[in-house]
Amino acid sequence: MKHLYFIGGPMGVGKTTVSQILKKRLPKAVMLDGDWCWDADPFVVTDETKKMVIENIVFLLNQFIHSSAYEHIIFCWVMHQQEIITDILSRLDRKDVELHNFSLICSQENLAIRLGKDVVDGVREESVIVRAMARLPLYDKLFTMKVNTDGMTAEDAAERILLMSGTL
Repeated sequence: MKHLYFIGGPMGVGKTTVSQILKKRLPKAVMLDGDWCWDADPFVVTDETKKMVIENIVFLLNQFIHSSAYEHIIFCWVMHQQEIITDILSRLDRKDVELHNFSLICSQENLAIRLGKDVVDGVREESVIVRAMARLPLYDKLFTMKVNTDGMTAEDAAERILLMSGTL
């Protein structure tokens, strides 16, 4: 049985950091950050590029699922709509795969602080704060297990995911 971890959440909540920790804690693990499948300059959002990134993600996840080298596949990305999650899952070969579907969330105040630090550090554009704040309430509507990261370290959040998924 393989284990597939979907780790969604708004920009700046810690998805990549938590996923990297999970990769180190789980045996025979591999991680895919959806952003790696769409790292472009300029970053262009069209129907064509959205279709392309989903196809890239699905291809790589299926390759990991079919590889005997991996038991735990961790995928993180900004998945703020159920349709995104459902579309990707519908294209995966999930025979003998157990899904662990999570959304990392936090308060608006903490998200603003985290993203504001990224803006100051030059990692993100200031416009990302408004977009992330607008999408934050959408995570409540998703069919995912929620992990509120307020007051948690990334290690704490990874531990919570492992406990909630029954992996520990």
